[in-house]
Order: sequence, then C-alpha cells, then structure tokens
Amino acid sequence: MAKAPAKRAIVLGASGGIGAAVVARLRQFGGYEVLTGSRSGSADFLFDLTDESSIARAAEQVGNSEPVDLVFIATGLLHRDDGMNPEKSWRAVNAAYMSEIFAVNAIGPALVAKHFLPLLKRDRRAVLAALSARVGSIDDNRLGGWHSYRASKAALNMLMKTFAIELSRRNPHSIIASLHPGTVDTGLSRPFQRSVGAAGLFAPEECADALLKVIDSLKPEDSGGLFGWDGARIPF
Repeated sequence: MAKAPAKRAIVLGASGGIGAAVVARLRQFGGYEVLTGSRSGSADFLFDLTDESSIARAAEQVGNSEPVDLVFIATGLLHRDDGMNPEKSWRAVNAAYMSEIFAVNAIGPALVAKHFLPLLKRDRRAVLAALSARVGSIDDNRLGGWHSYRASKAALNMLMKTFAIELSRRNPHSIIASLHPGTVDTGLSRPFQRSVGAAGLFAPEECADALLKVIDSLKPEDSGGLFGWDGARIPF
C-alpha cells in the first residue's frame, strides 16, 4: 500500500519562540512536511513583513510544489530594546511607533495572506492561522493603554475576518483564524511577565501544543474568528 503523502505546512516567523516551537511540533507529532520562513537565519525562505516584494518572492519560491494544508503566521511586534514600548497613556502616542506596529502586526500579515492564500488546497480543509492577541478585542478592553498594539491586533482580526469570507467562496472547507497564544516566555513578553506570575506563563512548547490543538478543532463555520489558546472564542 502506498504511503499517504505528508500534509504540508508553511510557518512564517519560524525563528521566533512560538514559531520555532510550532515547527518542531508539526514535524514531530503532526505528520507535516514543514517549510520555514524568517527575516534572517537558516530558514527555507527569507522574507521581510515590511517589503511586499520579498513576501511575493517567498510565495513564488514555495508555491512551485504541492498545495498547502496550513499557513501559520507567527510574527508580531510589541516593543524594541531601544526603548520603543507600548503606550501607557494617550499622551505617549507616537506616529513612528504606531506606523511600525501596524506595518508588522496588521499590514505585513495582510500581505502574507495576499500572496500565500492562493497556495492553500482548494478541494479540502486548509487553514491560515495568524498570531493575534486578546488585547486586540475591542469588546474585551477594560484597561486601556497599549493603544498602537491593541489597534494593530484589532485591525489584524478584522482583516482575517474579511479574508475568511472571501476565501470561503473559493473553498467552503477553508478556515482562517486569529489566535491568542496567552503570555508566552519569549522576547516579546519578557519585559511584561512580572505582572503575570509563573502560573500564567507558558513555555513556547506548551503554547504550540495548545494552538495546534485549537487549529485541529476548528470547523469551517469558525472561520474568521479570534480564538484563545484554550479554544474559547474571543469577541471582536
């Protein structure tokens, strides 16, 4: 009996903590052939979220083989070591910071979707998932602050929702989802972990396991939604 072909996945942002853990779990337990993308390093392809031509080249490079079952966008920006941090007040809103946050957290993933959605399988279940954040939920905002990051993730959630509607017309078995990973022990969250406590902090491997379980559980009618690491649907 011929061996069934492996499912194919593409992970963008594969050099980050969550992205690398997702790659490892897909290869180890998921039965996937995984192609990896990052801005630098030893990935299968390189891309820059702020450079659409690099995203288009990457999609062309990996799109010459079989269609894809899963595209996982594991990118994101919250702060930099040079002092660029989330705003605590409207007085701290800064155009340069806001532009960069939107470029990485909303516009970049939208461009990835533009060029990578055509690579998904058309006749069966296929998923595009993007890392988002609970703080991007407008309805769930109780604390304020972090204006640019919140707004960029809210924009991402809306983009994924609209792409899901469009993609369903081409493949009714398709799913697009925004995922909240919780607070994960990575460079993105490290400056803000003190308020979380050890019990609320996930290792990247734990996060990857949880998110892949959520992805496996999603149905076409869930497409376009925002889901937490525990599978709960988060309101927009």
